[in-house]
Amino acid sequence: MKQFYETYYENTKLSPLVRELSWTNNLIIISKSNSDKEREFYLRYSIKENLSKRELERQMDSAVFERTLLSDEKLSPVLRELYPAANQFFKDDYVFDFLTLPKSFSERNLRTAIIQNLKEFILEFGKDFAFVGEEYRLQVGKKDFYIDLVFYHRELQCLVAIDLKITDFKPEYLGKMEFYLETLDQDVKKTHEKPSVGIILCKNKDSKVVEYAMNRSISPTLVSKYETKLIDKEILENKLDEFFELAELNKK
Repeated sequence: MKQFYETYYENTKLSPLVRELSWTNNLIIISKSNSDKEREFYLRYSIKENLSKRELERQMDSAVFERTLLSDEKLSPVLRELYPAANQFFKDDYVFDFLTLPKSFSERNLRTAIIQNLKEFILEFGKDFAFVGEEYRLQVGKKDFYIDLVFYHRELQCLVAIDLKITDFKPEYLGKMEFYLETLDQDVKKTHEKPSVGIILCKNKDSKVVEYAMNRSISPTLVSKYETKLIDKEILENKLDEFFELAELNKK
């Protein structure tokens, strides 16, 4: 109680946020955060996502704060134009430590594991995502095509197509996603809904390759990477310290 009082009593920015959370969640945030910036992030994040105690602990253990600040998110120009707040709803990288995958796995293994752990997957992506289908069938002409996963985003009011990859990002992945989004918008999207968004979810990515590929993209798409194990939080904290030090040097 003493620590809680000393942390917030003069902080006019954070004290109103504290009142919107349960005592348990406040205790978790105050005990696991190292700075006011981190506390503010998790206070706002918990309120926005309405996190339970277990969900909040999982997100803090997966270092969402550090990952968000260190992200190098590459969005297509069209996505930025259509959804200026897109970076509030999508992440540069995701952690799927809850998936039980073999050491060497296929895209099918990855998709099946996600469906089996859908609740945890949606928690990592954000609670505004609603599941629509897996291997979602699209028929164009006389041919069938299948999207790995399709969700609906309640806040953005649009369909979200996810293409799963077990390799690094390749520029040719973008053309496939553009085809999926065009088909969704022409044949599936309802009149009141906004243009569909695509996420190419890769094992890794070269930021420069993604940037060049995105510059002339005609579809609202982003490229994100994923980890199947928790990233060492200490490593991320050290990287974040370096990030802040570099930012201070650039100011000078």
